Amino acid sequence: MAEYSCLVVEDSPMMRQLVVFALGRISNLSVTEADDGVDGLRKLAAGKFDIILTDINMPIMDGLKLIQRVRMDATHKDTPIVVITTEGGREDRERALRLGANAYITKPIQAPRVMATVKELLRIT
Repeated sequence: MAEYSCLVVEDSPMMRQLVVFALGRISNLSVTEADDGVDGLRKLAAGKFDIILTDINMPIMDGLKLIQRVRMDATHKDTPIVVITTEGGREDRERALRLGANAYITKPIQAPRVMATVKELLRIT
């Protein structure tokens, strides 16, 4: 049974699949998928997650707005958030971290980097 739960919020099905595949290689981690920020908030309202991975550029509600909403939510305000995005600019990175993201990974993603970041934030050895 999974000890940790992860929410992946990504609007691109192909990118979401890549992230989920990488996370699938971490034993005892269950993954829930959301296809945009609104769907992500819905999933967060329904359950508790140990870590959240989100894209920035998404329709309806982007990842930055999602981070703001999560940080205002008593249940998830301390949940680690990893941003995975094509936005590689320094100001994008700083803005995400200022809003409360714990880590920032630019695409194209490498599975080992995603796995290492998630394990580090969840303190999985």
